[in-house]
Amino acid sequence: KRTLRTLFRPVALPPPVLPETSPSQRKLLAYHRGKEQQEMINQLLIDRALEVYYLTMDETDKDGTAPPVTELPSTVRKPLKILSFQEDYFFLKKCLQSNPMVPIQQQWLRSVLAMVPQSLMEGRDRKLLTEDDLKEIVRDYEKSMQRCVLRRALIRPDIEELNKMEEEAPLPLLPLGLDFSSTWHSSYITAKDQIISTLHVLHPTMKKLLDFGYTAFFNFLVVDFSSSRLKGPVDCKSFKTDASLSCSKAEDEIMSTWHQRVIRLFTQSEALDGVKLDQLESFYNCVAVLMSNQLKELLQRTTEVFVKLFDPEDRSRLPLFKMDLTFDENRMEFYPSLQDLEEAILFVVDCIGQTLQNVQTMHAWLTGGTATLDAELPAHTVQWAKSTLKKSIKDNLEGPNEHFKGYVESYGWLVDGTAEERINRFVAEQPSFDEYT
Repeated sequence: KRTLRTLFRPVALPPPVLPETSPSQRKLLAYHRGKEQQEMINQLLIDRALEVYYLTMDETDKDGTAPPVTELPSTVRKPLKILSFQEDYFFLKKCLQSNPMVPIQQQWLRSVLAMVPQSLMEGRDRKLLTEDDLKEIVRDYEKSMQRCVLRRALIRPDIEELNKMEEEAPLPLLPLGLDFSSTWHSSYITAKDQIISTLHVLHPTMKKLLDFGYTAFFNFLVVDFSSSRLKGPVDCKSFKTDASLSCSKAEDEIMSTWHQRVIRLFTQSEALDGVKLDQLESFYNCVAVLMSNQLKELLQRTTEVFVKLFDPEDRSRLPLFKMDLTFDENRMEFYPSLQDLEEAILFVVDCIGQTLQNVQTMHAWLTGGTATLDAELPAHTVQWAKSTLKKSIKDNLEGPNEHFKGYVESYGWLVDGTAEERINRFVAEQPSFDEYT
């Protein structure tokens, strides 16, 4: 029934006069106000989502048969929640980025400039370059401070879509084990002086020694058979003799030219300028290593050039060898044998490796010692050269082998006793005249 209570609304009393709020009350009111605002925003988002949901309904839902939607479906509720998190996160991030950062102190910039040598601060366009460097330092500082504040004050929601939208490199980690309490320039100068005083390869004498080796060896070979093919066939014995004479002649030439220049260099007083008395042994050790490397490089390069002469794919410089087909003791064979031919070719590699093995070190020559340079060919180089040559010899001797087999198959029965045995058997049978015929 309609009564006065239902016709008239209850009288709204004015709000009581409250005393001044305390800090804790202000916090509580701010919290409630923020909660109400968040609820209002959520309601607006829900209304918008419902509107989008109705617009995307199919025709069967629009004819009124489907029940009215009073709350968001689960397929819409989850994206809506993610959307709310993203908007809140980007809003807070924008607020933090808009806040002013603490500027870099000027004394820090002055300290950075103080570490730059004065020679780099003088000259044309140096002032402009310094200003650009300082601007870059300020930009890097502000960017780093902004990232640190964001990482410290704002936690990014663990949302896969947000990770794809905002890919940010991790903050650089502080290097461990480095002391930044002092400048690097003094330690750099100390290390540089120590290197100059102990690394003897930087000594001017070493540069001259390198020049001597390059001048003497850059176009020199201990054994050179590149023009052997033009001289015609050669027998194995002569081939080995030529290799031995060539190695001996090359060693005499090197000792009379390159080694003598090195001796003259170290007999001068300027050769040891700046070398202290306690560093003489290490200095001469460096000289010995440098000379050894030069001799090893010469022998290795000579070996490689000799092996390349027998390349089956390029026979333009392949040496020619004289081989005889002989008959001895009812046997047909090559002289020298194929094994002797292989041994003669491999002998050249051994001959090269035995060259320049008795060269005295400079320290031994000056003091009357007997120490020699380590100029031995590396074992892997010798193994490679011999295995490659064996394969090349086998490939190149396929033709002579076939030729030899043809002789044996065609005429071997005449010389191995088969023909004589057949004749004696025929005579012993005492055939008739017709059979003789």
